[in-house]
Amino acid sequence: MARQVAIGIQDFEKIRENRYFYIDKTDFIREWWMGGDDVTLITRPRRFGKTLTMSMVEQFFSVDCAGRAELFEGLSIWDQKELRSLQGTYPVIALSFASIKEMNFANARQKICQLITNLYMRYSFLMEEDFLRNRDREFFGRVSADMDEGTATMALYQLSDYLYRYYGKKVILLLDEYDTPMQEAYIDGYWDELNGFLRSLFNAAFKTNPYMERALLTGITRVSKESIFSDLNNLEVVTTTSAKYETAFGFTQQEVREALEEYGLSDTLPTVKKWYDGFTFGSRTDIYNPWSIINYLDAQKPTAYWANTSSNSLVSKLIREGNRDIKEAFAQLLQGESLFTELDEQIVYSQLEENEHAIWSLLLASGYLKVKGIKTVTSQWGEWRQEYELELTNFEVLLMFRKMVQGWFGRSTADYNDFIRALLLGDVDAMNAYMNRVAQQMFSYFDTGKGASGEEQPERFYHGFVLGLIVDLTGRYRITSNRESGFGRYDVCLEPLRPEDDAILLEFKVFRPQKEKSLEDTVRGALRQIEEKGYEAELSARGIGKGRRIRKYGFAFEGKKVLIGGEDGDNCI
Repeated sequence: MARQVAIGIQDFEKIRENRYFYIDKTDFIREWWMGGDDVTLITRPRRFGKTLTMSMVEQFFSVDCAGRAELFEGLSIWDQKELRSLQGTYPVIALSFASIKEMNFANARQKICQLITNLYMRYSFLMEEDFLRNRDREFFGRVSADMDEGTATMALYQLSDYLYRYYGKKVILLLDEYDTPMQEAYIDGYWDELNGFLRSLFNAAFKTNPYMERALLTGITRVSKESIFSDLNNLEVVTTTSAKYETAFGFTQQEVREALEEYGLSDTLPTVKKWYDGFTFGSRTDIYNPWSIINYLDAQKPTAYWANTSSNSLVSKLIREGNRDIKEAFAQLLQGESLFTELDEQIVYSQLEENEHAIWSLLLASGYLKVKGIKTVTSQWGEWRQEYELELTNFEVLLMFRKMVQGWFGRSTADYNDFIRALLLGDVDAMNAYMNRVAQQMFSYFDTGKGASGEEQPERFYHGFVLGLIVDLTGRYRITSNRESGFGRYDVCLEPLRPEDDAILLEFKVFRPQKEKSLEDTVRGALRQIEEKGYEAELSARGIGKGRRIRKYGFAFEGKKVLIGGEDGDNCI
């Protein structure tokens, strides 16, 4: 009989006591403990079992779970006789930053301090012990949600000391989702303040702490050592490209096959593979997202379980506000093409706005991209570098990005859809009417507000517009942008996949009052550029243009105003 599938349970004890569906990942305990690393940071995408793993580790080692052998009997860790004796023998300090999603530093700091205060309340019995000196009791009393900086940054260090004195053993420190507040700090603009606070906290807890036996941190990203981990030289970092713990997070192909068989769903493996396979950890390329698999076993229908838009605010911000190259690369990914780039797995949040490599590294760490291949590139000066070929992870991720782009246009969906219909029909008057309404509603949304000039603003909008086209027209057109054709690079080309459709070339220009008298002049300049640069050459080389029309449109931007002209420019309004 198939086990009951329980959704969203992250407590190892609850899963084991109720005999819910569970794939044995307890060998991680053996691998981690035998590895001997002082402080280990493991990065994996969200909902890949990090929190459940931390719960499992806590309940294996914690003195509070002494005598709970039944939780682990029958699992792989219990086959390791030399490790059985460790169960329930260590004081464990377990903390999670998963809920730290505040909009300003003051609130984030207070919430972190409250979590630490809750730990002290849990161990309040220590206040009655004789080994605590008066100054220890005074420090204990200062710990609160509003404690001062010195108390806050030393609180985990001091608690380790107290527990060591009480139990006579050094503590195991567990910190889950350490980088959640950092992502929120970047989005809401208080990164520098939070960085300084956490650097001091982490230094005291994980580096200068003589009462710590081991420490384990989990998160999505590896934050650069030059920032929050600048003082930690005892840190072992395990990213998605590392060889360690390849199968400890996520389900392997074999595990998924056995799970489907348990629920009588073996014949659905090809569908499940298309939707949820594709994650690569180390050398393993057969990793599935566990959240999606568990939900699929429960509902028994494929849909986007993991890649929901509610958790993608940082990704949306980076792409929506990214430069021209980032948007063009993203457009290629949405069409099933690969991206070739260098990677730096040490995320520097301050560089995300200007460093394209940092953005792709973040998307890889977050699970939205996967490594398809790696090649070594040698420069003319003999220097070599590794270039990664990246693509969207799977069909679920593709649907998530499509939905995300549609969400950008959600405020003006009706006008946007009407514009697409007008474009396909070649109705320039309607295109102008609808596009101007879309621009009025969407322009400020796509503008970053960070030094964007009048010339840069339309560029941001046009790229957002291109992504919108991809969402609705990918199955009907092959859409490319900024590609060489003729004697230059066109802005956007829609190559029809159906014989009855026209090809479409779009050129975008910003109105420059020092050179042009009106938007009509700007449109004519855009159309003239299409002709003079021979942008239709690529289409003609593919046989398009012989018996099929190539329509050309010039877009002129001035602030939030847009003017579109077709063919020879005579259709401008």
